[in-house]
Amino acid sequence: MELQWLKAFLAVAEQGSVSEAAETLHLTQPAVSKRLAALEQQLDTALFDRIGRRLQLTDAGRALLPRARHILNEISDAERELHALGSAVTGSLRIATSHHVGLHHLPPVLKEFSSRYPDVALDIDFVDSEQAYEALVAGEYELAVVTLALKDYPALDARVIWPDPCVVVAAPDHPLAQMPALDLPDLARYPAILPDLNTYTGRLIKREFDRRGLKLTAKLATNFLETIKMMAGVGLGWSVLPRTLVDDSLAVLPVEKLNILRNLGVISHRARTLSNAAAALQQLLIAAATDQ
Repeated sequence: MELQWLKAFLAVAEQGSVSEAAETLHLTQPAVSKRLAALEQQLDTALFDRIGRRLQLTDAGRALLPRARHILNEISDAERELHALGSAVTGSLRIATSHHVGLHHLPPVLKEFSSRYPDVALDIDFVDSEQAYEALVAGEYELAVVTLALKDYPALDARVIWPDPCVVVAAPDHPLAQMPALDLPDLARYPAILPDLNTYTGRLIKREFDRRGLKLTAKLATNFLETIKMMAGVGLGWSVLPRTLVDDSLAVLPVEKLNILRNLGVISHRARTLSNAAAALQQLLIAAATDQ
């Protein structure tokens, strides 16, 4: 049974005339008659008696009338609710982020998001970027804001939000900091404090050493960049850190041939329709990228 048939039936019942129903529905008289005939054929019963110029409901028509009104009202209510749902930014939103991105890049965006959309319950998990990728593929999160992978994931959409250039650093009194010019072989003679070499940042660094056939000696490894910064600052080894983390506790080493550029951004699953909350956060992140 087509809804348009019920609408035609209801209009004719209320107007008592096909011509007046046609004006109400902004249709032609033949179109209304055709819909009414199709409904009567579907139900295998007459719904109107045609007496003179007016149409009067049969017993079947009178029985159908309140049900038709109820059906159309329910559909109208559902359309209104879905329309409201389609525009409202509410509910819960679970995202993943790495510690560095979550602590140093994401807070202004989250502040703006919570100010604009106070009805969203935000659930943030701090995980390694590599774990976030796998979790997003598995559908555990709607969005992840992390260091972007070095390879493409066909199932995921990745957008660069913050380019994150890195520099080679050491404590100001480290032997490397006393040298006017440095190359990778100079670094290879000293231990390094680096992220795990299986992380995206670690792989970027290791790749440069592998190209030169040099052994990279990692004295300690941790994925927390703030911890790496502290260890390098007290002289435990040289490191590679985002330029934004460097302060007076570290000296930037002039290593021209070690250029590390990470990209930080947002990833989502291509096959997943984002909730309104996730879409709103993604738009704020994209706006943050264009503001730089």
